Amino acid sequence: MKTYQLTAEPRTGLGKKAAKALRDENKIPVVLNGSDIVTLPYTAALKPGEKLVEIGNGKGLITTDLTVKAEDVRKLIYTPDIFAIELTVNGEKRNAVLREVQFHPVKDTILHIDLLEVNDKKPVVVEVPVKLEGHAEGVKAGGKLNLQMRKLKVKALYTAIPEKLFINVDHLGLGKTMQVGALHFEGLELMNAKNAVVCAVQLTRAARGAAQAAAAAK
Repeated sequence: MKTYQLTAEPRTGLGKKAAKALRDENKIPVVLNGSDIVTLPYTAALKPGEKLVEIGNGKGLITTDLTVKAEDVRKLIYTPDIFAIELTVNGEKRNAVLREVQFHPVKDTILHIDLLEVNDKKPVVVEVPVKLEGHAEGVKAGGKLNLQMRKLKVKALYTAIPEKLFINVDHLGLGKTMQVGALHFEGLELMNAKNAVVCAVQLTRAARGAAQAAAAAK
């Protein structure tokens, strides 16, 4: 993945009123979710913006409340590309990926961003864009290639996740589909249902007519 540089500041004011005040200043509230589970009681000092969230069984996660400038995340959010985010907080570098974005239902402006902190030891699940390559046999026969899943969920170390998943369709025939279970990418685990259809060559009216004419001529 490409790297996206982002600077954030710790956030102490929480709640809807504080979040609205931030947005009025063209800033966006962000939560950075920790990648590691910690054992409770946790005795180490928490850094500015950090808080400990109990998840049960004597375990917890450290999350960090942050703010970023709206202009700094537009190229991160409004794009089909995916990024490994190099986040700078109080001069400290932390690696993260985009987890979730909440948009205003009418204005489509960004309301809130969730990030997931990553490292080179623990796999993460990320949606990766699909790119079809080649010229399908079914298209040569008059069919239409239809991409039904524009992204696939993959599980891997963030350093191994590619910018795109390239899928060759040269041998995809007329009326045939390609399912997730037929795909394999080195170092990646596909998390979608194996019978989910990624792409298909649909039988067009022209192709159907040609097939019927050919059958009638025999």
